[in-house]
Amino acid sequence: MENSVSSLSLRLPPNHKPYIFQIFNFKPSSKTPATHQNQSQRNLPKFTITKKKFAEEDAFPCSLPLHNKNPLSIYKDIKNFARQNKLKEALTVLDYVDQQGIPVNATTFSSLIAACIRTNSLSIGKQVHTHIRNNGLEKNTFLLTKLVQMYTSCGSLEDALKLFDELPCESSVYPWNALLRGTVVSGGRKRQYIDVLKTYSKMRELGVELNVYSFSSVIKSFAAAPAFYQGLRTHALLIKNGLVDSDILRTCLIDLYFKCGKVKLARSVFEEIPETERDVVVWGTMLSGFSHNRLHREVLDYVKWMVDEGIYPNSVIMTIVIPVIGEICKRRLGQEVHAYVVKTKSYSEKVPIQSALIDMYCKCGDLGSARRVFYSSPERNVVCWTALMSGYASVGRLEQALRSIIWMQQEGFKPDVVTVATALPVCAQLRALEEGKQIHAYALKHWFLPNVSISSSLVVMYSKCGVVEYSGRLFELMEQRNVISWTAMINSYIENGYPNEAVGVIRSMQLSRNRPDSIAMSRILSVCGELKLLKLGKETHGQILKRNFASVHFVSAELINMYGSFGDVDKANLVFSAVPVQGSMTWTALIRAYGYNKLYQGAIDLFDQMRSNGFSPNHFTFGVILSVCERAGFVKDANKIFNLMPKYKIEASKEHLDVMVRLLTRYGQLEKAQRFVQMSSFL
Repeated sequence: MENSVSSLSLRLPPNHKPYIFQIFNFKPSSKTPATHQNQSQRNLPKFTITKKKFAEEDAFPCSLPLHNKNPLSIYKDIKNFARQNKLKEALTVLDYVDQQGIPVNATTFSSLIAACIRTNSLSIGKQVHTHIRNNGLEKNTFLLTKLVQMYTSCGSLEDALKLFDELPCESSVYPWNALLRGTVVSGGRKRQYIDVLKTYSKMRELGVELNVYSFSSVIKSFAAAPAFYQGLRTHALLIKNGLVDSDILRTCLIDLYFKCGKVKLARSVFEEIPETERDVVVWGTMLSGFSHNRLHREVLDYVKWMVDEGIYPNSVIMTIVIPVIGEICKRRLGQEVHAYVVKTKSYSEKVPIQSALIDMYCKCGDLGSARRVFYSSPERNVVCWTALMSGYASVGRLEQALRSIIWMQQEGFKPDVVTVATALPVCAQLRALEEGKQIHAYALKHWFLPNVSISSSLVVMYSKCGVVEYSGRLFELMEQRNVISWTAMINSYIENGYPNEAVGVIRSMQLSRNRPDSIAMSRILSVCGELKLLKLGKETHGQILKRNFASVHFVSAELINMYGSFGDVDKANLVFSAVPVQGSMTWTALIRAYGYNKLYQGAIDLFDQMRSNGFSPNHFTFGVILSVCERAGFVKDANKIFNLMPKYKIEASKEHLDVMVRLLTRYGQLEKAQRFVQMSSFL
């Protein structure tokens, strides 16, 4: 393993500081170090800088010579650059024509502003704005409206509002739409929602007549928030204004309800659309919504329905459907979809579809097909490499997953944030500390930090490698924390034998704005049980009831375990009885609670009751009940229970066999014990 990853180009430079300082004292600065003054500098000769004359070849670096002073030809050249997002070249031409005194029309500037929005180029957008002023178009309502959209799209709301105030007609809907659309495009869910809501409220207050595009931007913002009740009120307003039949708005409403988890409402909006008016965009929104809510069967049902209606999937539909097939591991169906992609040649060349197919085959356990798709792809990128790496990791080929970082760099692709986030859990599983450090250094060098996901993965990686002090230092330096990062730090302390430190993190988490999720709750209960923290355990139980986590099996199981460790079997029974749907996990937890408190026969009776009620014991259930038999000295019961394992298609593990060996040896049944020793040697 060491040899295979030694060629990583993520290697630290030879003159680096000790790594612990590089990780935690790395403070990149844009300032250059100050140089020492030399007295001889006073006598240095003075140079005069001559300004180079602006030449025609400077204006047209892409071999587009200006043959004549025809403005229409110049406009065409600028628009071509804008269409190709070559904004620097377009600006150079603008500088040239400005010097020559050639005017530029509004439509040319409009194409440049559109390119600035596409590329999120605020600085170039400001230069274009200056050229608009130089051309005397600063009062042009059309361009001002476009500029408002550009500033909001690029995140400069202050500049957008200044321009908006300069617009002559407040009652016109178009500048307002530009402000709304730009705010939606700019991103940042919470901020975006608040700004859109303010603008939307102001429009209604001033009596501005909102059109389809106004409502489209508003509903998209509500969907991103997600703000269900605001969306519901807006839906009512659409019905009142007679705009509910708009295809654009119906699609937006379907997306809104899916994002808010209101699947029935989304379906009802879809069903209100006449069959002849359901286009591929509406179908795609439905499929995306089902996928977002993890309703995989519905995705496949609606694809079939869509094809029956005579609408065939496009590339966007394919990128929604293929990952769903991977999630439910329907390899045969995946092959059929792959055949359709190959048949439709225009789709088979698209990199997102190729990467989706690679990921799908990996999730179905067919790494051979995933590799064939990967190597037959005419154009690969970092997404394809990351998908293959993830596939190697999912089937347990961890060394190959880590080696993929080297191979992708040899092809000229640099690992991105997703690649790093995929590689770190692999390092954690392999306990590959050196490789993990190299990836950490790479992440620092390429400004991937601070990133909550990567920081949390680093905390887990260092914890798994036994360097819990690194995990703690990283956690302290995190600028933003989420539930995942808090849970990662709690786990780090628990797994490395620092339960008291884990309690400190739990208390800090309760004081933060992040509320524990079901996974964090289960870890907190585990700590409470281990340290006998009755008060904290009861507080956590209250939070579980308040947030309706009791229906989550692993949370209820930990709650039963906790009360069992406190010696309160009655409470454990009450928790078990209150679980809406009991399963193997909760039954196993109650059996363990009885065993903790030396109610050995009660534990055996519970095991029999579990089976008679139709619940199948799993690997862990057999481990728990055999341990109970060992502590109680129930040799006959242990033999009987062990012989039940094949019935439930469970293979005995080393732990199961070791329990039987210890029990039989203690009670003098050495021949039987020897047979179990031989079985253990085969494992």
